[in-house]
Amino acid sequence: MKFYTNLKIAACVSAAFFINACGQSKSKIMDSSNQTTTLTSNSSQIDTATFGAGCFWCVEAVFQRLNGVQTVKSGYTGGTVKNPSYKEVCMGTTGHAEVCQITYDKTKITFDELLEVFWKTHDPTTLNRQGNDRGTQYRSAVFYHNEEQKQLAEKYKIEINKSGAYPNPIVTEITAVSVFYEAENYHQNYFNQNGSEGYCQFVIQPKVEKFEKIFKNKLKH
Repeated sequence: MKFYTNLKIAACVSAAFFINACGQSKSKIMDSSNQTTTLTSNSSQIDTATFGAGCFWCVEAVFQRLNGVQTVKSGYTGGTVKNPSYKEVCMGTTGHAEVCQITYDKTKITFDELLEVFWKTHDPTTLNRQGNDRGTQYRSAVFYHNEEQKQLAEKYKIEINKSGAYPNPIVTEITAVSVFYEAENYHQNYFNQNGSEGYCQFVIQPKVEKFEKIFKNKLKH
């Protein structure tokens, strides 16, 4: 798969000055308790992927629409603080990134295809930033679950850089997944439940529309 030869950046649309960034918008909502989630499956056909690509509302909205994806959970990983709250992660001192943990059916979609969607739906060249969302919690990251995922992510990162698809080098972190902490309830399925909210209308909706045009053959029916 040589998708790196014709990458199309579909990063979150830069919000106008009157639209809050993802973190600012979320700060208006009351926190609810979070919990640690360990995903297991009895089926060898089901696997797990974990990606950080800016605001997890955007990431969730994209991957939920892919055929073969079973669940998408927003949460935190990559840091040192146990059971972090959103407020703590937003301070940028926990080391955690906002991520989505995805379970998918390998007979319907491959990790290669998930990587393609990951790299085409955010800007992996901006360090600790996506659009107006700034901070280490918004970093671009692949948190691999096994050696195969690690090798594939590193391979395509190198190939994309060599292809010159982006004017700047990719800064995506590729590291082993640690404990995944599921985010507060109000973060889950956010775009589908809050589509009329300002951030959804001006940032997530345009991103989803671009994604659906590029990956129309991979969408759920």
